[in-house]
Order: sequence, then structure tokens, then C-alpha cells
Amino acid sequence: MRIVFMGTPAFAVPTLVALCEAGHEVVAAYTQPPRPAGRGRKLSPSAVQREAEARGIEVRAPTSLRNTEAQAEFAALHADIAVVAAYGLILPQPILDAPRLGCLNVHASLLPKWRGAAPIQRAIMAGDTATGITIMQMEAGLDTGPMLAVARTAIEDKTAGELTEELAEIGAQLMVNTLADLVQLAPVPQNDAEATHAPKIDKAEARIDWSGNAEGIERQVRGLAPFPGAWFELDGERIKVLKAQVLAREGKPGLTLDDQLTVACGYAALRPLRIQRAGKPAMEVEAFLRGKPIPAGTLVR
Repeated sequence: MRIVFMGTPAFAVPTLVALCEAGHEVVAAYTQPPRPAGRGRKLSPSAVQREAEARGIEVRAPTSLRNTEAQAEFAALHADIAVVAAYGLILPQPILDAPRLGCLNVHASLLPKWRGAAPIQRAIMAGDTATGITIMQMEAGLDTGPMLAVARTAIEDKTAGELTEELAEIGAQLMVNTLADLVQLAPVPQNDAEATHAPKIDKAEARIDWSGNAEGIERQVRGLAPFPGAWFELDGERIKVLKAQVLAREGKPGLTLDDQLTVACGYAALRPLRIQRAGKPAMEVEAFLRGKPIPAGTLVR
């Protein structure tokens, strides 16, 4: 097929690669414009832009698709279909209507559950046991279109980063299979009554509240790892927790219960296993404690 690909982060790259390796003609890759990154705040191209340029695919990075000029340029590509994976811009109706077969989206949840910007993080933080990929025919609503294919995977103890990588590969293969079987697939409408929303992660959600249940805090840790990272304050320093363990211990919430940084929660206790200090690489908590011993009874906030 003649395909326009639309995606931005690393999650989208396996789908772009799979489309190319399946023999499809990717006539253009739409992505978000380069953003400032790193300490020098230099403009950095998206993961999709880097992959597309390496493959000799034309890259387009408009700041909006709502103006008639951008829509005309898109329509002039005469695509059979557009494949979208974590693109980051709303597609107005003229864009949705331009490809002969419409626009298909690689969405990282089992729709209609977790429509929105952060489905992987929300599934982990909510304690879901499984998630997956849904290939959806796009329409004007937010992730409301009819479904063409679904693949499931267990969440287990995976972090958002680990699950994102896994779902990216699942989504890539599922999209290729969907395109191969497209004429035989019957779109299945979503049940709006079962829909849940997955809003973008707010920075305020990253701070750990030790009065909560330790199991919920551990899910918060996994759901926000590696970015933005659940965090607490110790002696005025912000420390991210990237991996943690729930222990059947009790105490006043926020107080350490031993010299291994086990912190009492509203119910049970949490022991960080992997942490990251501001401006430093991630480290095992044992290494952190060798340089900064934390005695029992220390208050963390």
C-alpha cells in the first residue's frame, strides 16, 4: 500500500520499520517538530524523524494540521491509508478523509478502556492485570473509532518503560497483519458505556503520598518509571523511585522502619530497590545507602 506514517516517540518506530520491511511504500512520515533536549537544550528530532531520514523517507513536521495548506499538502500524497502511532496532533476531518482507506491508529490499550494520552501508565497505576494493542479506524472523537484487531499481554510487574517497549513490538506486528487482512476485517464498534479515560500524567501525580496503600504506591512507581518517576524528599533532596518492593510491615506513614530505607505507608510498607538522585544516573538502593546511611526513624516526605 501507499502509506503516510504519523508518529513521534520511540513507541512508534517499530511500526514504521515493520511497514517498510513488509514492502509497503511509506511516502511520507509526519512527526512532531524537533524539541529542545538535554542540558544544552539543543533541538532534537523525534525518534520517528531519525528513523525515517535513515530510510530516505520524506519527513514533515507541521505544528498544526488545521490549516487548509497543510491539509492540501497531505491530500496531495494520494495515500491509500494513513497509519498513526502516538503522533501527538489531533487529526481534523479533512485529514481523516484524505486517504482512500482512511486512517488507522495503533493504540496502547484494550479499547474502550483507557482512551487518551497515557493508557500504559494508567493501566499499571489502576492495577489492571492485562493490557494490549487495539488497531482502530480513526474518527473525530478521542480514540472512539471502530476496532479492527486486538492483541493482549499480561502486565505482571512491568514498568511503564518495559511495557511500552513490549507493546510497541506487538503493535507493529499487529498493524502489518491488519493491513494484510484489511479487506476481510469487519470493524467492531466500541461500547462507549465501558470507556475509561487515560489523561496525560500530571506532575503533581508523581509525588509519593506515604499515607496511601503500599501496593498502590508500588504501582505508582512502576507506572511512572522511568519518566517522570515517582519521587519523595529526603533532607530537602528529591529522589525518584524506579523500582520498589511491598513489605508486610507497619509504622507511622513516612518513617523509615530500618536502615534499608523501608518506609511505612498507610497500609504496609515500601522498600525502594532502585532510585535516582537529581542529575545522577539511576542506582541500586544499596549503593545509595553506602554513601548516605539512613537510620530507622528518619522522616521522608
